Order: sequence, then structure tokens, then C-alpha cells
Amino acid sequence: MPRYVIERDIPEIGSAERDALREASQQSNSVLAAMKAENKNIQWEHSYVAGDKTFCIYIADNEDLIAEHAERSGFPASIVTQVKGMIDPVTAEAS
Repeated sequence: MPRYVIERDIPEIGSAERDALREASQQSNSVLAAMKAENKNIQWEHSYVAGDKTFCIYIADNEDLIAEHAERSGFPASIVTQVKGMIDPVTAEAS
């Protein structure tokens, strides 16, 4: 399945209390469970919280599922980018 980075514009999310982040996570998980029950292949891997944005990493069959999750959960998907590859420090090593 393709991997996506979802940039979500959420004012003041970077200063949200742990309980608020927990509630957001629970809401997202609830929608994902419902989508899975509908045989829709989408999975949340993790998110980075920074300032007024989150950067979420998902895998899904297609970008339409990302948009559906955003609509159903109430969390905006401001920019969705499909990941084409990954690099890390090991990439620099000769093979």
C-alpha cells in the first residue's frame, strides 16, 4: 500500500494538553476502525505535532481514503503527499 504524509492545519495543536491529544487519537482510531469494518484499507502509523500543524504518516490503498478519513474524523487534510521513497544515514553507504 502507498504511504502518505498528511499535513493538517490545526491551530495551537502544538500546545495541546496530553488529554486533548489522547481524545484526538481516540477519535481518529474510531473512524479508522469503522473504515476497516467497511473493508477500506487505511492505517495510521504515527504523527508529529508541531506548532499549528500535525504531520501524519498513513498507509492506504489510495488518496481518496485519506480524504474520507479527514472528512469523517473532522481533522483537515490540508496537504496530502504520497511518499515515493525513504532515505536515512545508511543510504549514504556504498553497496
